[in-house]
Amino acid sequence: MCVACYVDEAMKAKIVAYNAEFHKVSKSPYGKDDEIGMLNLIDARSRSAILSRADASKVFDLSVDHFVGMPGWFGAGDQPYQIWMTHTPAGEIVDNSMGVSLEANQLVGYSGDSISMYTHCGTHIDTFNHFGYNGQIFNEFSAKEHLGSRVWDRCGAEKHPPIFARGVLLDVAALHGVPTLPPSHAIGEEDLKGCLKRQSLALKPGDVVLIHTGQMKLWPDIAFVANTPGLNRQGAEFLAKNGAIMIGADNLTLEQTPSAEPVNFFPVHTYLLAEAGVPILEMAYLDELVEERVYEFAFFGACIKLRGATGAPMRPVAMPLTN
Repeated sequence: MCVACYVDEAMKAKIVAYNAEFHKVSKSPYGKDDEIGMLNLIDARSRSAILSRADASKVFDLSVDHFVGMPGWFGAGDQPYQIWMTHTPAGEIVDNSMGVSLEANQLVGYSGDSISMYTHCGTHIDTFNHFGYNGQIFNEFSAKEHLGSRVWDRCGAEKHPPIFARGVLLDVAALHGVPTLPPSHAIGEEDLKGCLKRQSLALKPGDVVLIHTGQMKLWPDIAFVANTPGLNRQGAEFLAKNGAIMIGADNLTLEQTPSAEPVNFFPVHTYLLAEAGVPILEMAYLDELVEERVYEFAFFGACIKLRGATGAPMRPVAMPLTN
C-alpha cells in the first residue's frame, strides 16, 4: 500500500488551500488551533503503510556531527556550537563537587559536559514560528498575543510529531551533471520536474522531499555557507502544491542565497513556513543515498522537543523500500 494512496479529494483541496495570498500568513485548513500544518497528513494509516515497506537491514543516517568550528548560520550574530567539560575525573579529585570521599573520587571517574548553540545548528528542523509576515506566523498567531519574553507559545518544536513518511530524494546536482551545483543556483520547477522524470518518480501527498545540491561535498569548509544553491519560491510552490509535508536539502538554508527578491531576504522560508504550512529540514547529509541511488525510501525523523523553539536538532534516518 502506498503511503498516501488513501488521501481523498477533500484532503487534496486542503493542500491547495494553503497557497492563498502572496506574502500573507495562511489560516490552517485544520482549524484555528493547528500548529503543525502539513504534518497533519501523518496518521496511523500512513505510518503503518510506510513502515510495512521499510527494509530495516540498511539504515542511512542523514545527520551531520556537531563539533566546535562547524559551519552554520552565524551571519546574524548567533551562537556557534560550543562544548565544554563541566566535570573531569582529575578535576573532581580537586573540586569534589559531589561531596564524597577522596577514595570515592579516585575510584569513580566522573565526566560531564555542557553545550550551547543556535537552535538552527547542524541538521535541524525549522518550525513555523521561525518566519512570518507583519507580526504574524502560520495560522495567524501573532507576536502581540503569543510571543513572550523567552519564546513563542505557539508552533514550537515540541509540537512536531515524530515524522514517519515516504521520502523522495531529488538529485538536482546529477541532473546538471555536476558533483555540486554552482553558487546561488536557483532550483525551480523545471529542475524538479527534470529530476522526477530522470529518476522515474512521482510526488504524492504526504511525502518528505529532500533535495541534493551536492553542498555536503564542501562540508565542513567555510565555503559551505557562502552563496548557497537552493530552492527558489517557484520550486517551493511546486513541491508544496504537490503535497510535501516537509522539504529539506543538504545545504545551509534550503533556499538560494542571496535572495533574488529585493525585499524578502528569505522568500522560500517565509512561503513554506507562513503560507504553505510546510516545515523545513536543513543540512541533511544525503551523499550516501545519492551514491547508492536510493531515491525513494522510508523516512523517520524526530526533533528535540525544545518548547517554543524556532528550530531544533533532528537526527533523521532513511531505509530503502522493499516494494
